[in-house]
Formats: sequence, structure tokens, C-alpha cells
Amino acid sequence: MPSQISGTVVEISPSGDLITDISADRLRGVPRDERVTVRCDEHETQGIFGAGHSEPACTFLALLGERGVLELVIVGESAAIMLGVRRGEAVTVTW
Repeated sequence: MPSQISGTVVEISPSGDLITDISADRLRGVPRDERVTVRCDEHETQGIFGAGHSEPACTFLALLGERGVLELVIVGESAAIMLGVRRGEAVTVTW
């Protein structure tokens, strides 16, 4: 049975990133590679990246941002607009 962490989108950044309430402390020990799936609404991505990632534009990814929480972003775009996700949406991290 896979392990899971549940959280919520608690804020939308000015650039449209989805800020969750899943802290870095809660992600301690969670793999960062493709064994991890992060799901929000019907959208999912694999892996957890750092702020210095080099993923191409329009890539949907989960990252541990400078705020110390899990953020869902679309590189160079507004994830909130592109995905239609609002505050309060459930987020799950499974591995």
C-alpha cells in the first residue's frame, strides 16, 4: 500500500502558482524522483523539484519553493488559470 500525504491549496501566488499547506517537514523522507505522484483535482505530475529546476516552459511540476511548502506550478504560466484550480482544492502526494 502506498504512502500518502494530503493537503490543500491555501493560496494562489501573484504569478498563479498554487501554494499548498504541505510543509517541507511533512515531506521529509519522501522521495523526490518519479516514484512520487502529486495530484490536484484531475491533474498530476511526478517528482518534486527544487526552486533551481531547469524544466522547460509549460511544464506542470511540484516544487519545494522558497516558502518552505509544496507549490504546484506551470513553468512560465499561471497554474491557477491553466488548470482552473482554486483555493481549497485537495492535493495528495503518494509514493
